[in-house]
Amino acid sequence: MPSYIALSQFTQQGIENVKQSPARLDAFKQVLQAAGGRLKAFYLTMGQYDIVCVFDLPDDETAAKVALTLGSKGNIRTQTLRAFTEEEYRKIIAGLP
Repeated sequence: MPSYIALSQFTQQGIENVKQSPARLDAFKQVLQAAGGRLKAFYLTMGQYDIVCVFDLPDDETAAKVALTLGSKGNIRTQTLRAFTEEEYRKIIAGLP
């Protein structure tokens, strides 16, 4: 199953209601599970991004739907990256002409 990394920043709304963010994380886990995925890692971070999540989902279309669902709540802005495992990386490189 493909892996994704979401780099997230709180919006003004999100930071004003930061005490509700653990409940929002629980809701995110439910969205992932309903979409056939799972949260692999969650980090509160310092610097340019406030939160980093690593998760699995069945495909890119599902990942896009989850990202749009999450963004539509108005609490965070995300950049979602498709992440390749070492095994996938080696297969990609081996297939180069």
